[in-house]
Amino acid sequence: MTTKRIRTGIEVLVNDKIASLNGQRIGLVCNQASVFPDLRHAADIFSEHPDLDLTTLFGPQHGIRGDVQDNMIETDHTIDRRTGIPIYSLYSETREPTEKMLENVDTIVFDLQDVGCRIYTFVYTMANCMRAAKKFGKRVVVCDRPNPIGGLAVEGNITEHEFKSFVGQFEIPTRHGMTTGELALMFNDHFGLGCELEVVKMDGWKREMWGDETGLPWVLPSPNIPTVDSCIVFPATVHIEGTEMSEGRGTTKPFEINGAPFIDAYDWAAALEAYNFPGVAFRHTNFIPTFQKCAGTLCGGVQLHVTDREAFTPVIVGIAMIKTAYDLYTDQFEWKKDPYEYVFDQNPFDVVCGTDKIRTAIEAGAALKDIEDSWAAGLSGFAKDRQPFLLY
Repeated sequence: MTTKRIRTGIEVLVNDKIASLNGQRIGLVCNQASVFPDLRHAADIFSEHPDLDLTTLFGPQHGIRGDVQDNMIETDHTIDRRTGIPIYSLYSETREPTEKMLENVDTIVFDLQDVGCRIYTFVYTMANCMRAAKKFGKRVVVCDRPNPIGGLAVEGNITEHEFKSFVGQFEIPTRHGMTTGELALMFNDHFGLGCELEVVKMDGWKREMWGDETGLPWVLPSPNIPTVDSCIVFPATVHIEGTEMSEGRGTTKPFEINGAPFIDAYDWAAALEAYNFPGVAFRHTNFIPTFQKCAGTLCGGVQLHVTDREAFTPVIVGIAMIKTAYDLYTDQFEWKKDPYEYVFDQNPFDVVCGTDKIRTAIEAGAALKDIEDSWAAGLSGFAKDRQPFLLY
């Protein structure tokens, strides 16, 4: 554990670089995790600061104060009760700021906590703000925050062009090993968004750090990511969102506890333990979700216990969870029926994965190693492509 906390980008901006916002009408993209180390909210600090002109707030998925519990539920445009400033939802009829939303904005300041996994909407809200900024002549300032699962490991398949979505707008892997600021630079240059962009670096962050080694308080970035442990397993069990199984929403350990009514907990745990994955144990468990999938129904399943964060390979573990459930319970297993993240014409699991190759391989009975080996070339290319944009 580090004994000296890092300074986030938003803290560096306000304390060291505030002159860059002089005379600028500011639109702030934030949510409940957009806090300073003393837990004061960025919107409160910006609205009360004599040298800052905060005119507009933008909220991502789950709302600006994180009060929308379920996923894929749109939020309304409203007025922030605390500051009296208008809030525009970027998880509504539009995911990209409109010209009307930006009419009182010169600079968009972005400060959201990512979880280190491609299958999470916040960095695409950032990309959409960058697109709008390019279109309407605005500037974007991205305040960097830690990647809570570190900046070293990359894992998973690369999103394919025809499967791009709001959980995968660019050709990056499931676990990208980059910070929000680094991704902003890559989106802007390598992927050609081309807006006027400034990234405010953190002070003191190192790539090998986990979220609970930064000295910073952890504020859940979305309602079902309550802890850093949730982030660590998320690149594995987010794949269950593409099925009718429960990823643990409605339990006290979302994404750590997973299962379905048709699963025998002991059998599924044994099948997963047989892979001998490093750094993780699968505990058989039974649970009843209180809401969302399988609500009120007894489920058999497993809880992931990560015993070695450095050795744990979440993405292939998540694919193994899907594969073993499919193999053991082919007749009861179902891919998710309802559309996923505004995509209505593709299998939701394919949207989650950014490809249909993983699903078709599972259905064809392919070996897990063959699925993992198919990622190698893409990961090698991504490792080279990301290098110019790494800030730490």
